[in-house]
Amino acid sequence: MARYANIIVDISHEKLDKTFQYLIPDNLQKEVSVGVLAEIPFGNRSITGYVVELTDEPEFDVSRLKPITGVKKGSIPIESQLIALAAWMRKNYGGTMNQALKTVIPIKQKTRAIERKTLKLLLCNEEALRMLALFEARHFTAKARLLRELIAEGELDYAVVMQRLHIPAATVKSLQMQNIVEVKVFEEYRNPVNHLKSKGYHLTLNDRQQAVADHIIKDLDAGVAKTYLLKGVTGSGKTEVYMELIAHTIERGKQAIVLIPEIALTYQTVMRFYNRFGDKVSIMNSRLSQGERYDQYLRAKNGDIDIMIGPRSALFAPFSRLGLIIIDEEHEASYKSETVPRYHARETAIERAHMNGASVVLGSATPSVDSYYHAKEGRYELLELTERVQKKPLPACEVIDLREELKKGNRSILSEKLQILMEERLAKKQQIMLFLNRRGMAGFVSCRSCGYVVKCPHCDVSLSQHNASGGTEGSRMVCHYCGYEEPAPKICPSCGSKYISGFKAGTQKIEMLVKARFPQARVLRMDFDTTRTKDSYEQILQAFANQEADILVGTQMIVKGHDFPNVTLVGVLAADMSLHVSDFHAAERTFQLLTQAAGRAGRGQEPGDVIIQTYSPKHYAVLTSKEQNYEDFYEQEITYRRMMSYPPVWNLLVIMCASEQEQKLISAAAKMVKRLKYHMDNEELLKDEKIQMIGPADASVAKVNDIYRKVIYIKTKEYQKLVLLKERMEYYVQDNKDFQNISVQFDFNPMSSF
Repeated sequence: MARYANIIVDISHEKLDKTFQYLIPDNLQKEVSVGVLAEIPFGNRSITGYVVELTDEPEFDVSRLKPITGVKKGSIPIESQLIALAAWMRKNYGGTMNQALKTVIPIKQKTRAIERKTLKLLLCNEEALRMLALFEARHFTAKARLLRELIAEGELDYAVVMQRLHIPAATVKSLQMQNIVEVKVFEEYRNPVNHLKSKGYHLTLNDRQQAVADHIIKDLDAGVAKTYLLKGVTGSGKTEVYMELIAHTIERGKQAIVLIPEIALTYQTVMRFYNRFGDKVSIMNSRLSQGERYDQYLRAKNGDIDIMIGPRSALFAPFSRLGLIIIDEEHEASYKSETVPRYHARETAIERAHMNGASVVLGSATPSVDSYYHAKEGRYELLELTERVQKKPLPACEVIDLREELKKGNRSILSEKLQILMEERLAKKQQIMLFLNRRGMAGFVSCRSCGYVVKCPHCDVSLSQHNASGGTEGSRMVCHYCGYEEPAPKICPSCGSKYISGFKAGTQKIEMLVKARFPQARVLRMDFDTTRTKDSYEQILQAFANQEADILVGTQMIVKGHDFPNVTLVGVLAADMSLHVSDFHAAERTFQLLTQAAGRAGRGQEPGDVIIQTYSPKHYAVLTSKEQNYEDFYEQEITYRRMMSYPPVWNLLVIMCASEQEQKLISAAAKMVKRLKYHMDNEELLKDEKIQMIGPADASVAKVNDIYRKVIYIKTKEYQKLVLLKERMEYYVQDNKDFQNISVQFDFNPMSSF
């Protein structure tokens, strides 16, 4: 039996990011295991730490080792595999081991179980009837009433006895003491899907869906674990393929994790899986109560469920027989964590699958440029669904040039063509979705007359406007990649128009405009403000699905995988708002959002129309989304990425330094750049590699809550070179007093600008 435990202390501090060894006293031998949270003496105080290894080999003089003082009651043991995954995340994404461990524990502490009690009759029928006659003769009415019900039923729910039969607890206790009844206590799981009623599964795959499923199943049966990219146009039935693969995985005695962006994890989505798999399914998401989340963790750990559905945290479900991980809408930016460690669920899922000999299926109508590039390079296997189910046509798509609308004197956010089509649809009692592309609204400035956007001459991304008031007066334009800046223009440098500014319309303003223009229409709005309460998101979608509204106005949350058969018109009100943000992903995000938005139209019996309103009608992201032509978009985008050495062709590491003391931050960031150059010039593994470094520059928001922020960008082809530089900087910062009170964070291939 192991006598020593290696423990990571529960403090997120770089200098303590290593294991400390402790003795395991005899009285705790059975309680201490890998993954538990132990109570340990540390210096002159008592703290907690995670046990990551048990060993018989002391690393120090045994006389200097201190004993563990206890095991934290109510803590959740982490599976040893998840500890290994946390170590991989810490190495590849930065942060401390303790931060990585806390990431892979979706549940932090135990929650009190729900108890269910029943009353069981212990007497045979003859004896029970004799006792009933005795109670009735002595006028023991409560005892007689309870015994009569028990003779009929044999066993009764305790709550029914108390509430419906109105039996006092003292009566039950008296019958217990007479050995007439027994109180049985069961622990019950909280189950977030137990209110669902399965309608059964009645769908049959079409030929192409079946071919894709059969191809993957053949590999699964042969024990070949791969990563597949399933590219299927909107409405092609990717979910049905997922379910076929899951059914086969369960038949093989394995378990499956299905990742879905939080925003798309709706009643509609879960019902599709529940209809097929019933109680084998559970969900994990941020809307569950602490008790519900804990019980789903237990059910997964105990093997009571086979399928876990949820956003990226569901990736860490403690399945011991994991055979398949599916990531739906794999292009979504929400799969990248915005907190340390800044892991990407796609890469982490592939690593977890590798540890289990499992397969990964990435699905999207608009795959991320990264995934499609890896598929083209042969790292993933590409599979395609090129037609909608039942061969329904893709919607007809038209691009409206808002510059021409301005010339015609129409200053409304709704183009003339869109207004005409909305009138038609309302007359036909069909539904309309109006999508305001607000993602990444970062203060870019454009001309409403000619469409000109102010761009960085060095990085080919738009400059961002920095000012307190929101106007252009006295403001400056800054590049978030190289620090270049220039004054904000008052007239358009291209055409001389005075209509040059930021775009300021929000969903609330659009809702008011739509109600004023179409007073007969019932309008729903769906954005961050209207979905703050636990069930509001579901209620709005359900109301629209039930046709209680004619028009749904919203941000990107309305275009995520929802299926409304009566929607025949989708209007994209401002395509440019994600097209010109200061981020090299801008064209990709725009193409994805426009294609996903267009995919909401014409999913029922009636064909659909899509109107895309833009000041940049000739931009390739707009033109290719109009045609739903992913390949053309990808070829133009990857050419741009290759030319600019952006991911996925090269890899990018962003180092962010932050401090309350501006001068100290400037000095520390400069020293970090000097140190990085030293490693690049002198280290054998780095000096021959072509590495580009930019910075230090101001972050996109250079000061937040009186904390100043600087960023350093490093680009190179080989990811592991960046990991090596990250490790060198971690060691450098750890032992350097110049970095006291300075936060240093790392982000690999960020999904948004800093």
